[in-house]
Amino acid sequence: MSEPPAKPDSSAGAGVARVVVVAHGSRETSANEEHRRLCRALGEEIGRPVTAAFLELADPGIGTAIAGCAAEGASRIDVLPYFLNPGRHVRVDIPRQVDEAVALLGDDSAVAVRVLPHVGAAAAMVTLLASQLAVPEKPPA
Repeated sequence: MSEPPAKPDSSAGAGVARVVVVAHGSRETSANEEHRRLCRALGEEIGRPVTAAFLELADPGIGTAIAGCAAEGASRIDVLPYFLNPGRHVRVDIPRQVDEAVALLGDDSAVAVRVLPHVGAAAAMVTLLASQLAVPEKPPA
């Protein structure tokens, strides 16, 4: 099973730390592209490489994203489920796909991979929702 979440490692010599943000995936190309844009913006915000991945219906899948990060020299990969609620995908499917990807890296792999809590579990979620409700209504056209 993947490692439990830990505090981010900010030491300069720790190697390359990557992030894989997992969305569900959609048959709508524009929805998948929006996820990719979010990941690019997140990478700029945190100053770490961020890879968009999808549970299903779009590429890259979780395993491909993890393998790509490892091939690019990642020493650690944080997998962030971009899901609001802890349903089956968060509790079962994502950890299973991550474990399968880690197994494919091989026993001699030095890459640490961990699955973080899903986005909806963040304490800031209530504040985010409240800020959305505080947006003034547009006057009728």
